[in-house]
Amino acid sequence: MEHVLVIPRSLFDELGSFQGFQGDAQRYLSAMLAPGANFFMERPAAEMDPTHKQLIPYSLFHHEGRYLCYTRGGKSGEKRLVAKRSVGIGGHINPVDQSQDGLGETMYFNSIEREITEELVLGGTHTQRVIGLINDDSSEVGSVHLGVVHLFELSSAEVSSNEEAIQDLQFYTLAELQDMRESLEAWSQIVVGHLEGR
Repeated sequence: MEHVLVIPRSLFDELGSFQGFQGDAQRYLSAMLAPGANFFMERPAAEMDPTHKQLIPYSLFHHEGRYLCYTRGGKSGEKRLVAKRSVGIGGHINPVDQSQDGLGETMYFNSIEREITEELVLGGTHTQRVIGLINDDSSEVGSVHLGVVHLFELSSAEVSSNEEAIQDLQFYTLAELQDMRESLEAWSQIVVGHLEGR
């Protein structure tokens, strides 16, 4: 049984719930990764429980003015998103990611490195930073998840898929992504809209 990291919805509301994109990520992240603020829940229960939010790192990959985009294949862990296009590589935080700081920031960043190693093969080097949060309470899947958006700056466009759920990897400009907006999953639509407004 998979266990995933969650925070109480009440904590999110106390910090300031929002719909769409929130750029003040560090204030939220510091509070959500503080001792006692989060815990692991069985995934099937978490997927049906809107009184908790599953914390999902959502990583974008940028190289020379273009962003990586892919199609979610049938092996995707989130069946409600299969066949959608996405600009974000993301996944749940699991107990395997725990470290010396328990359920804190080291554990959180461990989960990102693990997820990306599992899903992509990156050529060259990269840097990353947190640029915001995504929330979409308008859908069943969005109501139980909270995305933390990481922007990876890549030194090379050499990127390949490491699992079947990630198909048709290509880099696109923001204008091209906007043209394919209707085929993007909701979180990707929100992120692309934010990047255009920067």
